[in-house]
Amino acid sequence: MQETVYPLPITANRRAVRYSANGQQRIDDVVATEYALTIYVNNDEMATIVCTPSDLEDLVVGFLASEGVIRDIAQLEDLSIVASRGVARARITGHHNFNQSFYNKRYIASCCGKSRQSFYFYNDAHTAKTAEDDGVRFHPTEIIEFMEQLENASTTFRETGGVHSAGICSQNDGLMEYKSDIGRHNALDKLYGSMLRHQSTRLGSAIAFTGRLSSEVLLKAAKIGVGLIAAKSAPTALALDMANELNITAIGFARQDEFSVYTHPWRVTP
Repeated sequence: MQETVYPLPITANRRAVRYSANGQQRIDDVVATEYALTIYVNNDEMATIVCTPSDLEDLVVGFLASEGVIRDIAQLEDLSIVASRGVARARITGHHNFNQSFYNKRYIASCCGKSRQSFYFYNDAHTAKTAEDDGVRFHPTEIIEFMEQLENASTTFRETGGVHSAGICSQNDGLMEYKSDIGRHNALDKLYGSMLRHQSTRLGSAIAFTGRLSSEVLLKAAKIGVGLIAAKSAPTALALDMANELNITAIGFARQDEFSVYTHPWRVTP
């Protein structure tokens, strides 16, 4: 697997005029950069992702796994990224199993055998997993600590205010790893890809997330295989319906010293 060696800036300096109650002043500001990466699977073009140009190998691996193209890192025979051209080429065992005709098609599935029907993308119906009950319970102070650790680690956010961050956390180690990207989905894919590449365990883990808890974000967490996700912003109704069906504890408004638990509250015990 070939690593990306081409230096790609994740921030840029721009001049701006800042207005306030005290008047105006010219400033030098730091902003996040955007980068387009086109992914090919066995020479077939799959998608172009607009992202932060960091951890590109993790992004591609996580994206392929999230879309059901690969189920295991062993299926990825080779990955080469020409960063200067914005091209990633993945070679996987056998014929790729993503169906381009269904790639952006909505698919209605009855999740977990229940009567409620939720809207999924076609590929999601085959890759979203019901969270296992691993017996791990989190104290409220641990959830707060996870979010604080993620915020402290997110240096690019502090510089630009223009990226989202996602981290994998455990009771024993706290924040074990985090990824940042201008796209909230990309941040989760980078995290997923890194865990697959390093064969990290997901049992007993939680995700701390700086963005909104949408249905797409919830599905990413389900594919990663964690039982709890804590988001800084609000959840959507569909995300909570999915979390309830997939046995995932969904937490929203995790800010400062408080949060709201919407589904499966038994994982959070004082």
